Amino acid sequence: MHRGGRLADRRARDWRGQVGLHAADVHARRSRAHATRPRGLRPAASLQSRQDLPGAAALRRGAGSVSAASRRRGRPRRATVTRTGDAAPIIEPGTAQEFALALRDASARRQSVLIRGAGTKMDWGRTPAAIDVILSTRRMNRLLAHQHGDLTATAEAGATLAGMNRTLAEHRQWLPLDPPFADRATIGGILATNDSGPLRHRFGTPRDLVIGVELVTTDGALAKAGGRVVKNVAGYDLSKLVAGSFGSLAAIVSATFKLAPLPAASKTLVIEASDFDALGRIVGAMMASQLEPLAFEIHVPDVVGAELGPPSRAGQRRPLRSSLQLRFASVAAACDAQIAQACALAPLTDCATETLQGDEEREAWETHARRIWDAPGALVRASWLPATVSAAMSELRRMAGSACIQLAGRAAIGAGLIRIDADVRAQAAVVEQLRQSALFGNVVVVRGSPDLKALVDVWGPQGDRDQVFASVKRALDPDGVLNAGRGPL
Repeated sequence: MHRGGRLADRRARDWRGQVGLHAADVHARRSRAHATRPRGLRPAASLQSRQDLPGAAALRRGAGSVSAASRRRGRPRRATVTRTGDAAPIIEPGTAQEFALALRDASARRQSVLIRGAGTKMDWGRTPAAIDVILSTRRMNRLLAHQHGDLTATAEAGATLAGMNRTLAEHRQWLPLDPPFADRATIGGILATNDSGPLRHRFGTPRDLVIGVELVTTDGALAKAGGRVVKNVAGYDLSKLVAGSFGSLAAIVSATFKLAPLPAASKTLVIEASDFDALGRIVGAMMASQLEPLAFEIHVPDVVGAELGPPSRAGQRRPLRSSLQLRFASVAAACDAQIAQACALAPLTDCATETLQGDEEREAWETHARRIWDAPGALVRASWLPATVSAAMSELRRMAGSACIQLAGRAAIGAGLIRIDADVRAQAAVVEQLRQSALFGNVVVVRGSPDLKALVDVWGPQGDRDQVFASVKRALDPDGVLNAGRGPL
């Protein structure tokens, strides 16, 4: 696990760290294009590919660049428009070309555009000031390509992760992502928010798995970045740039990902910690070991009451106890061997443990993914150093006051969700304390009421990065059309 945990930690970098790499070049190209092009609707011929900077692969390709194979898949589907009272009209394009035309038309009219997939993350980010048009990817839901020999697959933005994995399973492969609402979440929404779950420990975030994207910019241009092979080094890596941008730079219409073989067997070890110090010792011992779990999760149901009550017994698990879940996936014998090695580690010898498999294991992970989202209160995404997990939990207890604070996240990466169940002002106070604490970093409000978002900035202070963000936003969306200010840009 020592190698897997550190590798996942290195790979799971924040997308913001690279947004400034080519901002000047992109901005210059965009500025020249806008200077010579009048606003308004343009003929379809304007969607042709353009020459790129010397020595670089084309960043954008027009409508004519779509392969014949792609055109043959399915019958042509025209965009549909739905209007309900005074609500913003919902446009549902059936193809990338229709999406490009709809976005170009809205941009020409200076309309604020919200991009929506399944709607599982509509309350994430800042509260939008106004929405004029909703562009839905619901009808763009096909698996465009599956190169099972190369372990890659390309899907349209509206395809659901669950549906994609059902198809990939026919070849014993999967896209190893498990964000919240994985049964309904779409590929475009998962990539746009860079959302992940317990599998991040082994496989990283969507940003680490994406190798190519097809985008639509606000002037209606279809742009491609990356490719359909893993060792693709041509052009700018815009796929990493748009991951986590909340659709504020360009609309994702399809994406290509690296896949993984489906494991033959899976088993989970559940460990109960008596107190925060024991929790820290267990995390430290696991990270120093050679164990390589698929997932390594921490759950603290209530930082104030997490050390109350006697240890649980089989079938009588007490909800106030902190716990760790380690999932091992390989052949059955290898899973058993790793669980035995984990139980033999010194910090675990006095802990209550339980091994789950089959339906019990599946239900345990479904419960773990759902419980923090089903409970009331604000949700905050935060990071911490894995080595300081016990100190971080004690700090959370100090901040809690009368609030109920729950935590669930990646133990070896030091990232997860913190639920704050309290009145709005108490929630805001905890958020500000988290941002001021040296034990926590990158504190972002994921779910919160409009009143909370009025008291604290969802994304928090960005420092000098604001200028870099603004330059990239101006280069790709000069009129501020996309996603109504919900994202970090």
